[in-house]
Amino acid sequence: MKPSRREFIKISALGVGAASLSSVVVKAAEKTFFSNEEDNNSKEKRTSTYCEVCFWKCAAWVHTNEQGEIQKVIGHPDDPHSNGRLCPRGTGGVGMYHDEDRLKTPLIRVTDEKGKQTFREATWDEALDLIAKNLKKIAKEHGPECVALFTHGSGGKFWSHLLKAYGSNNISAPSYAQCRGPREVAWIGTFGEELGAIEPTDIRNTKCLVLIGSHIGENMHNGQIQEMSDAIDSDATIITVDPRFSTAASHSKYWLPIKPATDIALLLSWIHVLINEGWYDKEYVEKYTMGFEQLKAHVQTYTPEWAYGITTIEPEVIRRTAREMFNASPAVIIHPGRHVTWYGDDTQRLRSVAILNALLGSWGRRGGFYFGIETSIPGFPHPEYPKPTKTWRDAFPGQYTLADSALANGVCDATIPSASRDCSFKAWIVNGTNLIFTLPNIINTKKAIDNLEFMVVIDTMPMEITGYADVVLPECTYLERYDEIRVSKHRIPTIALREPAAPPKYDSKPGWWMAKELGHKMGLDAFFEYKDIEEVLEWQLNKVGSSLQEMKRLGVKVMDEGEYLLYLQEGEEMEFNTNSGKIELFATSFLDEGFDPLPKYTPHPEPPEGFYRLNYGRAPMHTFSRTANNPNLTDLMDENAVWVNPKVAKIWSLSNNQYVWLENQDGVVSSFPVKVRITERIRWDSVYMVHGFGHKNDKLSRANGRGASDSELITKVMLDPIMGGTGMRGNFVTFRTDKPENGGLL
Repeated sequence: MKPSRREFIKISALGVGAASLSSVVVKAAEKTFFSNEEDNNSKEKRTSTYCEVCFWKCAAWVHTNEQGEIQKVIGHPDDPHSNGRLCPRGTGGVGMYHDEDRLKTPLIRVTDEKGKQTFREATWDEALDLIAKNLKKIAKEHGPECVALFTHGSGGKFWSHLLKAYGSNNISAPSYAQCRGPREVAWIGTFGEELGAIEPTDIRNTKCLVLIGSHIGENMHNGQIQEMSDAIDSDATIITVDPRFSTAASHSKYWLPIKPATDIALLLSWIHVLINEGWYDKEYVEKYTMGFEQLKAHVQTYTPEWAYGITTIEPEVIRRTAREMFNASPAVIIHPGRHVTWYGDDTQRLRSVAILNALLGSWGRRGGFYFGIETSIPGFPHPEYPKPTKTWRDAFPGQYTLADSALANGVCDATIPSASRDCSFKAWIVNGTNLIFTLPNIINTKKAIDNLEFMVVIDTMPMEITGYADVVLPECTYLERYDEIRVSKHRIPTIALREPAAPPKYDSKPGWWMAKELGHKMGLDAFFEYKDIEEVLEWQLNKVGSSLQEMKRLGVKVMDEGEYLLYLQEGEEMEFNTNSGKIELFATSFLDEGFDPLPKYTPHPEPPEGFYRLNYGRAPMHTFSRTANNPNLTDLMDENAVWVNPKVAKIWSLSNNQYVWLENQDGVVSSFPVKVRITERIRWDSVYMVHGFGHKNDKLSRANGRGASDSELITKVMLDPIMGGTGMRGNFVTFRTDKPENGGLL
C-alpha cells in the first residue's frame, strides 16, 4: 500500500518506517512538528524570522511569552520554502536559544596547546583589539590576501564584507567543495547555469522521481519532502538507487540496491537504453541540445548487461526503470542531490544526471525543473573594495579551473607552507562551521592550523574548532538577531525578514555588530558608514518598495516581478549560457579545459578483506554536527548507530545494540564506540552511520562522547580533478570490540 501524503510527512519527520509508528507517536509528531494552531487566549508576541538550523532557511514566526521568553517557532504560511510547516530541526531551533552550553563571552587563549578549550574570558573591546592588531600585522608583513575566511550561514555576509574591505577575497564555504560543487559545475557545463541552494525541482507535479543517492525524507529539505508527499498522493513513480533501504526507498516503486561506487555505470546504461530504444524527447533534443551523435556513439558499449556485472542491478530492472522515466517524460526528475562529493569523479557523475534530464526534456518543463524567480536586493553603498594581488587559485596554477567558488580544502592545503607557493595563508577567520568535522582528513586540517599565526572562530557553541582558536567570539542565535534579507529562487519571488525575538543572551552578539566594530578598529570606517543593521535593512527595503515596519508585520512578502514564466513555452526559442548557446550533451567547456566532454565509468578500489565501505548520511532531526548538543533535538536522537547487514553481523558475532569501535583502512580507530544496528536495510559490503556525532569536548554536555564520528574515519580523500571537490566515500572500516589505547584523531 502506498502511504498518503500526510502519512509520508509524519514518517519523514521522525525518520522511521511506518511499521514503527504507533498512533500515539503519529499524533505527537503531528502536534509537535506541524501544528500552526494559535491559542486565541494567548498574550504571546509574534516576531518574524527565517530558520538557521539548515540552509533551507524556512520563514517562520517566533512566539514569546509575556516575560519575553521564546516559547516556540512555527512555519510562515506564505513562505514557499515551508508552506507554513517546519521540520523537526526548525521547531527544535528553540533549543539553540535555551542551550546552557552556549558560548557566553569572548575568549582569549591562555596556553600554546591547540585543540584544548583553554581560554580566559575577555571583554569585547579586548578581544576585537587583539584581532585587529594581528590582522594589521599580517597585512603589513604578508599582505591581506594571506587571510582567509571559512563561513557557513547568514553571518557570512558580514564577515565577507569585512574581509573584502580588508583586501582579501579568499572566502570559502565547505558547502561548495565538500557538498554541492560537482553538481553546480556539471549543470553549468550542461545547461549554462547552476542549480542553487533551493533546487528548482518541480516535484509536486512530477510523474517520475529518480533518487540516486539523494535521501529525501532524512535530509529534511522541507519543501522537497512536502512536494514528494504530493507526488506520492498523485501516484508518481518513485525510483530510489541506494545501497541502503532509506526512508525514501520504503516509499518507492523501485529500490535499486546498487553496489557502492558504481553509480556512473548505471547512469550510462540508462542513457544507452533511452537512446537505443528511442525513449527520449526527440523534438526537445533536436531543438535545444547539441552533441547528441557524439553521445550516442559514446554509450554504445554501456549496455545493461555490462552494467549488471558492475552494479549488481539486473538488466531487466535497468530497462524497466528507463521505460518508466520515458513514459513520464517530460514530467520526470533525475534528482541531482546535494551532498555529491563521493568518489573523486563526481562532476562527471553529475554530468550523467544532467544528460539524462536533458534527454528526457525535463529542464524547464512542468514536472521536471522550473525556472526560479528571484528578487534583487541592492547592497548598501560602500567604497570600491581594494583589488587583491593574489587569490587561493595562485596556490594551484592550472588546477580546478572550472570551480566557480573558493575551495575550503584548497585554502586548507594552501595554509601548509610549500616551496612552490610565495605565501601560505597566515590567518583564518572561521564563522559558523566546525572545520574539524567538516573538512575531510582531520590530520591535514590540524597540520594547517599548526602553521597559522592567528585564528578567530565565531560560533554559538563551543565546537571542536573553537579549541584551536586564538580568539573565540560568541555569536547570538538566529532567534536573537537581525540578518540580511532572505532572497532565493523559487516559483514565486519572495523576501523574508529575520528580526530578534529576544535580546541576546549572556554577552553574545550578532555577526553584523562584530564585523562592523572590528572594521572600525581596523580603520575601515568608510565601509561601515551606518548606525546599525536596521538602517541598512530600511534602506534596502525602501529600494524594493517595502520597509522594515511592513516586513515586521508581514514576515514574508511576495514581490511583483512582472510577468515571468516557470517553464519553456511550446515552440519557444531559448539560448542557454553555454559556448554553443544550447544544452550541451557534449560539454565543450570541459573539452576546452582538457577534461572528458562525455562522462566515463572508472572502477574504484574495493574494500580490503574484512573491511566494509563506510557510507554516511543525515537524520531528519539533526544538521551536520551543529545540533548534536541541542536539548530539544537530542531528545529525538542522542547518538548514532552503525548499520550492519545480518550476514556481516554473524561473521563478526555482533549483536544488536552492542558497542564496537570502528577502525579504517589506515588504522585510525574511532574515539568512541558506536552502537550496532543489525538490519537487512544495508548491503553486506557496506555499513552506514549518521554524520555529526562523536564529539570530544566536555563543554558539550549532551554531545560529548555520544556515538562515533564518521569524520575521524575519513582519511582517504579522492579529489575531483575538474573542480577540486573532496570525494569522501572511498574509506573502509572494520570492527573492534576491544577499547583501543590511543584511538581517534579528535
